[in-house]
Amino acid sequence: MNNMSSGRQSLDNVPTDENRDIALLLLRIGVGVIFIVAGWGKLTGIEGVQDFFGNIGIPLPGLMAWIVAIVEFAGGIMVLVGAYIRVPAILLAIIMVVAIITTKFGQEFSAYRLDLMLLLVSAALAFMGSGKYSVDDLIANMRDS
Repeated sequence: MNNMSSGRQSLDNVPTDENRDIALLLLRIGVGVIFIVAGWGKLTGIEGVQDFFGNIGIPLPGLMAWIVAIVEFAGGIMVLVGAYIRVPAILLAIIMVVAIITTKFGQEFSAYRLDLMLLLVSAALAFMGSGKYSVDDLIANMRDS
């Protein structure tokens, strides 16, 4: 959200608040694009997702496939633009926990490393917020003026 510059400098002489905001933007771009693409794939192939969810024992697979697809697609857009980021970031982190437990648990690390990274970055975004270059910051600035 709205960050006041602390005046602190990193070792490379760049203000740390600016580094933080750029880092959050880069994380949002990466995670947002991945979830948008994954969600779109689920939305356009929902029958296959429903069958897959049923095969791995997800309860109410028809409903859960729609929920996951919509959360990944809409949540990915919200993360990408930094809009009310904490809600979609938490939901996306939960989806990744379930994905790891239901489909990857017990496999070697390479099978779930992307899922784990998406889980951790989503959780970090939920804690950190969306930063200066975001819809959230625009909203905060409009309220302040």
